[in-house]
Amino acid sequence: MIVLQDISYTHPDKEVLFTGINLTVNKFEKIALIGSNGSGKSTLLKIIAGELLPSDGVLKVDFKPYYIPQIFGQYNHLTIAQAMGVDRKLNALHEILNGNASEENYDLLNDDWMIEKRCSEALSEWQLTGIDLSQKMEALSGGQKTKVLLAGISIHQPPLVLLDEPSNHLDISGRKILYDFIENSKQTLIVVSHDRKSLNLLDTMCELTKNKILVYGGNYDFYSEQKQIESNALTQDIHSKEKALKKAKEKERETVERQQKLDSRGKGKQEKAGVARIMMNTLRNSAENSTAKIKSVHAEKMGNIKQELQDLRISLSGMDQMQFGFDNSRLHKGKQLFTADSINFSYENEKLLWNESLSFKFVSGERIAIKGANGSGKTTLINIILGNLAPRPGTVTIAKSKSVYIDQDYLLIDNRLNVYEQAQQFNTVALQEHEVKIRLNRFLFAKDDWDKPCSALSGGERMRLVLCCLTINSQSPDIIVLDEPTNNLDIQNTEILTKAFNEYQGTLLVISHDEIFLNDINIERTIEL
Repeated sequence: MIVLQDISYTHPDKEVLFTGINLTVNKFEKIALIGSNGSGKSTLLKIIAGELLPSDGVLKVDFKPYYIPQIFGQYNHLTIAQAMGVDRKLNALHEILNGNASEENYDLLNDDWMIEKRCSEALSEWQLTGIDLSQKMEALSGGQKTKVLLAGISIHQPPLVLLDEPSNHLDISGRKILYDFIENSKQTLIVVSHDRKSLNLLDTMCELTKNKILVYGGNYDFYSEQKQIESNALTQDIHSKEKALKKAKEKERETVERQQKLDSRGKGKQEKAGVARIMMNTLRNSAENSTAKIKSVHAEKMGNIKQELQDLRISLSGMDQMQFGFDNSRLHKGKQLFTADSINFSYENEKLLWNESLSFKFVSGERIAIKGANGSGKTTLINIILGNLAPRPGTVTIAKSKSVYIDQDYLLIDNRLNVYEQAQQFNTVALQEHEVKIRLNRFLFAKDDWDKPCSALSGGERMRLVLCCLTINSQSPDIIVLDEPTNNLDIQNTEILTKAFNEYQGTLLVISHDEIFLNDINIERTIEL
């Protein structure tokens, strides 16, 4: 069905994204294209879709793919019918019904007299009811736009479907429909996703790197097990190399010391024997050359081991290299932080957000998920909890505490600053410059990154910089609010975020549709809107 032979892509600025990519996808296969942020997954998907041309290589695709991107702004000017690719067929149907029974209209309709009903049914399958096909896409939310394009699969029944982060904008109920589609679909699927639940429904993981695709024959859990085996072997190799380097240093020291003793003993014998001064100088030079030669041999051997060790350490995942070190919240566990008594909210001239008013409380140290469909008021509730909005009606009691709100775009980061300047914004205890840079190193920001503008950071880098800033601050916040924190993260960065918040001892409030992430950070209870 699909064959990629030595595919390469170079950005217009001459930066090589990937090179020499080979992959074969057979009919009815369901594969995931995974890899770190910036590895080129979306670009490769666009090449397969025919939206980009490769810089080099050969691409063979037997069928025209049905492609759903992760960004939908390019559809805003289109109607829903146009975005679904049914506008001409619908127009032909209406023309015929209005008396214009031309051959062109019959050809366009192609006997699909039920096209309007099929569109309505397909949209209903994706929880989109009462939507006018002539409505513009720009009026829809991100989740609704995703569902419109997914509904198009039912209409066109394409043999090949390409999905780029399809779960990003979907709420929990939308994701369940997506999972059912992936599991039961008869099409060939190529899916780019960081949603581990959907990845576990696919047959093969294809990991994209700069110069190859590594194929793992199994779902994401199988892939994770294999990567853990590889990681354990890599860690063992590093320990072995560290031992070899230590042994080589000891060997060099012992050999040099032995040679120096021999040279010293020989010199004493020669002095006793009355060897001429000129001969003594020659013998001393010979001894020094011999020692230097021994050092050179050992230095070369140690240099090789050091290089091998460095290469192995570079291969370590970001997770294995990072160090967190959150301070604990100053609040004692169990202190009552927030109480809501029959609260609700309405924006001006609008009805109340929630059918039933909310009453609840939470105490320090709790881990709470706030769930609900898109538009159910999750972010509004967070703003009430943080004191940014007053409920109407109802009352709240908010204890004095230090809170931090982290949204999916990590807007705590100031794009006008560089990485080092951003870290200094949180340096409230006057850490020395070298201490701040040590913290940055712990979060994988090396010397070359310190002057990098924050505006150029990827989603994963922004997340790591926020975590770094929280550890630089004089005291960890008592409450951290996470609003869809994994939406723009690849799997590795999601795992880094998970590990960081499992070390954090304060209160967590989390809005997320990622069930695996919520489970991994040990959510204790849920507020359902």
